[in-house]
Amino acid sequence: MEVVIQQLVNGLFLGSIYALLALGYTMVYGIIKLINFAHGEIYMLGGFMGYFFINKLNLGFFPALILSMAGAAVIGVVIEFLAYRPLRKSTRIAALITAIGVSFLLQNGMIYLFGSEKKSFPQAIEFKNYQLGFIQISNIQVLILVISLILMIALQLIVKKTKMGKAMRAVSVDADAAQLMGINVNRTISFTFALGSALAAAAGMLIGLYYNSIDPMMGVVPGLKSFVAAVLGGIGIIPGAALGGFVIGLLETITIALGFSDYKDAVVYALLIIILLIRPAGILGKNIKEKV
Repeated sequence: MEVVIQQLVNGLFLGSIYALLALGYTMVYGIIKLINFAHGEIYMLGGFMGYFFINKLNLGFFPALILSMAGAAVIGVVIEFLAYRPLRKSTRIAALITAIGVSFLLQNGMIYLFGSEKKSFPQAIEFKNYQLGFIQISNIQVLILVISLILMIALQLIVKKTKMGKAMRAVSVDADAAQLMGINVNRTISFTFALGSALAAAAGMLIGLYYNSIDPMMGVVPGLKSFVAAVLGGIGIIPGAALGGFVIGLLETITIALGFSDYKDAVVYALLIIILLIRPAGILGKNIKEKV
């Protein structure tokens, strides 16, 4: 039982990373109905940018985190402008294939530039362990959870309380009507990509600090699991994405605690299938009937 409780605690920290990534998926889908499969690679680029800022420029962790988020936001806007905007009026499958192509481009580009081997992420923050009864928690885990929660709350405030957030909600409901009301749809979509990419970069840096390693393929599996988290919580719903991330993180660590670590990925996808059979719109999603 102690091992299970310890793994539940670990699952909260892992789930916060999945939640940050899932938020990017769900925001982009909510705005333009696109599954941005290059999102996991933005997470990877965030880890590499953090590595560069800390290791090469000797910056502290928090300045490197802010710069990595800013750099990823710019990359997200560039990807949207060059790869997705020209296909906005085309078929869904064309945009989906383009997203997969961008993902492979970023992966192989980083392999070409930096090699495929793992790199040791610099320990910008000294590692410390704390013992709370039989539960062991590190300062890095606490940092991951706190930063993730702050970013999720900040995102919710941006979406609910700001003018751009209101524009995002309007475009997600009806882009044409929003444009008629004077909303700059292109700018709103670019802002959404920037916001989601910044969150992914933060997740990449935090996981690099936690596991002390990064590599060009590090975004593939977390990217897929975060997409699962977004669908599980209710794709297009921001609280649902956060909830789905924590559910996936907890489920994965519980599976490991029970001695089935080799099957943790299978359990995650099995849960997705079961949830979607019961609630096709996800945990927080609502089934909406479309008029023919």
